[in-house]
Amino acid sequence: MKFGLIGDPIAHSLSPALFKAGYDGRWAYELIEGSDFETSFKRFTDDYQGINVTAPFKEAAFAKADVLSEECRLIGAANILVKTQDGVLASNSDYLGVRRWLQEIGAGEGSAVLIAGCGGAGKAAAFASATLGCKTVLMNRDRSKAESIASKAGGKLNFKVADLDDFSEVLKESDILIYNIPSAIPALSGLKPEDFKPGALVLEANYRNPSFSGELIDTMKDAPARYVSGRIWLLYQALTGYKIFTGEEPDLTRMSACL
Repeated sequence: MKFGLIGDPIAHSLSPALFKAGYDGRWAYELIEGSDFETSFKRFTDDYQGINVTAPFKEAAFAKADVLSEECRLIGAANILVKTQDGVLASNSDYLGVRRWLQEIGAGEGSAVLIAGCGGAGKAAAFASATLGCKTVLMNRDRSKAESIASKAGGKLNFKVADLDDFSEVLKESDILIYNIPSAIPALSGLKPEDFKPGALVLEANYRNPSFSGELIDTMKDAPARYVSGRIWLLYQALTGYKIFTGEEPDLTRMSACL
């Protein structure tokens, strides 16, 4: 079996190293870089058993699938395509990965989760949080995007929408912050220890150019609150996604060493 990643750009991706570590190099994993989705998708159907999909192709991948997982139906995007007897199956390890992390830290009914940023990763995190029963507050620079996610749930999930201007006030009541905004919002620069709920966790999606500075992370420790790098989310994405590819649980210890 051969696997890969499509997207543009992807030369920086850690996925090949994670996959190799997870399965001790038993299967090939390659980068399929290109700006044209149809060309990359044809390479998948011709040569690969399964592929990861990253920006900007997640919605296009969703549209190509023959079979949609439950989480893909919720989110409307896919980052995994794999060949099955029933056709191409679409899954979303953004959702599966962060949901598994939330479960492992004990999040569930009664937990207050703030989702800051409702792009692709934020949308996945929002549904992962809400389907675990967490009280989930959505914030986005464009409020209508957050409202669209909440309305899609049709009142069946515990979503609330708040303005980004109220970030600090909502943060004080949050057990978990999942920060998906690609740059720092002004509110971050003025945060004090008392703005974090004692014992709170902050997971930031962007691990390459994080918005939480070392100084802010030190401030959090006085709350006390704990910062979690987006590399953990990446690790859990790989852990859940690669199992969909192969049917085998990858080696978490070896994958962790890559990060």
